[in-house]
Order: sequence, then structure tokens, then C-alpha cells
Amino acid sequence: MEKSVKFENKLLKSLSTKATENNKIYNELFNKYQVKRGLRDIDGRGVLVGLTEIGDVRSYIVEENEMIPIPGKLLYRGIDITDIVDGFLKKDCFGFEETCYLLLFGDLPTTEELKAFEKLLADYRNLPDDFVRDMILKMPSKDIMNSIARSVLAFYSLDKSPEDTSVENVLRQCLILIACFPLMAVYGYQACTHYHDNNSLIIHSPQPNLSTAENILHMLRPDSKYTKLEARLLDLALVLHAEHGGGNNSTFVTHVVTSAGSDTYSVMAAALGSLKGPKHGGANIKVAQMFEDIKQNIKDWKDDKEVEEYLEKILNKEAFDHSGLIYGIGHAVYSISDPRAVIFKEHVEKLAKEKGLEDEYNLYAKVEKLAPEVVAKVRKMYKGISANVDFYSAFVYRMLDIPPELFTPIFAISRISGWSAHRIEEIVNAGKIIRPAYKNVVKKRKYVDREER
Repeated sequence: MEKSVKFENKLLKSLSTKATENNKIYNELFNKYQVKRGLRDIDGRGVLVGLTEIGDVRSYIVEENEMIPIPGKLLYRGIDITDIVDGFLKKDCFGFEETCYLLLFGDLPTTEELKAFEKLLADYRNLPDDFVRDMILKMPSKDIMNSIARSVLAFYSLDKSPEDTSVENVLRQCLILIACFPLMAVYGYQACTHYHDNNSLIIHSPQPNLSTAENILHMLRPDSKYTKLEARLLDLALVLHAEHGGGNNSTFVTHVVTSAGSDTYSVMAAALGSLKGPKHGGANIKVAQMFEDIKQNIKDWKDDKEVEEYLEKILNKEAFDHSGLIYGIGHAVYSISDPRAVIFKEHVEKLAKEKGLEDEYNLYAKVEKLAPEVVAKVRKMYKGISANVDFYSAFVYRMLDIPPELFTPIFAISRISGWSAHRIEEIVNAGKIIRPAYKNVVKKRKYVDREER
């Protein structure tokens, strides 16, 4: 057995070396053929590949053919996210369900429409009989995103019309998934912490009178208790993560797989796979890990010079994970500011005071202020950078006692509303299958007989 394992490891190492050597494409070829890697221009603008009416991300204006950075704006169906947030906060009510309705149907709901929509979600917020036992508890995964994806694909087998891509049927499927994602995520975590960490297994059923944010906290916490401020801030996080235009990686995946004519469950599983990546939805976990490292290695959190010097070490790959990245700082689109981070910061301080974590909040604020200056100095960058939404969301989730394993799943609980809207938009417009071009740059070779190789 040991010889077999050694042989396998040696062979895999050899084959991986061969695979690496024979798949390397040199950078000069990308420049030679003007390949827009990541579907982005050299100046950072995304390559236009589609049209949408759902979300809009704005970070610059063009004057005399010159890009001029502006404070970032995020619009849902043409409405500024700041106005949406102000609208439901001044009414002292939850905003995620209203936001879902807006993204899916294009208009803000009336009071009657919102009540009917919330009731429909509450009716759908139940997993099929024995699903928790057979699909979640019997095969607990250490990665909750994988657990959710498996659950989503299992829904295909339970759906009487899984391949029907009519708008009515797809809408039904999407609403069921929007309603059930919180259950899949929380129950997946409960199974993981019970079977892998030997913790008590506690499963709370969702309550029809609670919002999505309240139900997450109710199901997650053993005593189901939470404060009004905690629920409000989690709801705000869901609203801010719900949509980010058609070009973000997971939403683009939604368009790509939908354009192939695939079923809703396959589409959402693919989007989950994209969001799981640390370059996309998994970034907030890295922010939390980075700050734990910063707190352990900086003696005086109030000392600007000490904080700045440690940030330089991180950038120079001398500290934390040696990646050279200050996580949560910088964004592919925003430069001056990420509107989601700006909104978050306004409300994070309140919860920090409630939790007795003002010093830690002040450390976050200090890093937010100093990091762009350090990056500009070390990297010789002149393009503005700022904190992105991941920077504060990790802190919020930790204050809410949400385990790191659920950071990205909560992103998914929110973003499936945007994915659903984009899937329906792709179906309604009956576009062509999305198939960008790849140029083959290998030289032509002749086949060599096996005996002559």
C-alpha cells in the first residue's frame, strides 16, 4: 500500500510538472495579439459584452476622451443604492426583501405587493421532507459553499419541471432558492461544526414572520436571540451584496451558463463555484485573517507609524500570507470609493460600540486611511484605491458572531437575488450562446508513432 502511494505521488508530481511546462503561454504573446486578459482594457475598463437593466457600477466620467475617477456609485434598476438604504432605514424596516423585488421585477413594490412577496418567500422557506437529514447531515462538508451547491443540484431531482426554462417556471425555481439558501447555508454549517468539530447539533426551523436577516440569526444561534441592531446590520449587508452589475465574475457565469440553455439549478451551482473563489466572494475571509495577524503583530494600534510600517511589510511579502496584498483595499472598478463600504462604515461604528469593540473599529478605520498611502508609495501607483465592501463586511460578520465558514455563504444568500434577475433577463432577451474567441498559439506538429516517441 505504501509503495502504491509513493508511486502515485511521484507520478503525479512528474505529470504536474509536464502539465505546467506544456501549458505556459508567455506574456509577450498576450501583448502581441492584443488579448484583453480578464476581459479588461489596459486602462481597467471592462470589455463590453452585453447589456443589462439590472445593476450599474459607476466609477468614472469621460471628458475629452480622458477617464476621470469619481466617487463610486451603485445603482439597482436605476436607483442609487444610497437612496434605497436611506428609504428603508428611515422607515425602520428591513430592506432585503424589497431589494429582491426591485431586482427581479424592475420596480419598487407597493405595501401590498411587498406583503404578498414576503408571504410567498415564507411559504417557500422550507426544505423538502428528509432533505436536511439525507442531503446535509449525512454528508457534511467542511466547505459550506460546496454543501450549498450540492443541495442546489439535489433540488433538480425533486423538481417536477427542472428543464422548463419558461420565465414563469424559472421565476418559481429562483424564488424557492432565494428562500432556501439561508437554510442550506446555516444547516450546512451546523452539520459541519457537529460532525467535524464535535459541537452540539442544533437545528432551528425558520419562522414565517421573520425577515431573511432575522431568520439567519434565529437559525444560527443556539438560543435564537439577537438584537434589533444586529438584525438591521445583517440585513444591510444582504442589501449591499445583492447585485453588482452584469460583469462581476459570478453574474457573468450566470449569463454564460444560462445562454447555453441550461437548467436553473446547474446555473446557480456554477455561480456558487465562481463566488467561492478568494478573488471574488471569498475575499472577506482573507480580510478577517489579515486583521487577526495585524492585531497580534502591532503593539500600539493607535500608532500611525507602526501600523504603516507593518502594512509595508505585508505589501513587500514579508508579513501575513506573503501574497503582497492588503485585502479589502482596492477594487477592479472603483478607485476613489466603493459606495457599499462608505454605507457600511456609517453603521459599523454603532455595532462596534454596542459590542465594546471601539478600539478594533478604530484600527480598521486607521488601516483604511493609511493603506492607500502605503500602496501608492510602495507600488508607485497613481490610480486611486480605497476600501472595498469586503473590508468592513468581515468585521461586521465577526461582531455578529457569524463563523468565518459562513462569510462567503452569506454573500451567496444575498447575491442569488441578483443572479436570478440576470438569469431571467438572459432568457427574456433570448441571446446567442456566449462564446468569446481564443487564439491558438501553438505551432503545428505531426503525429509521431508510439514506437518512435
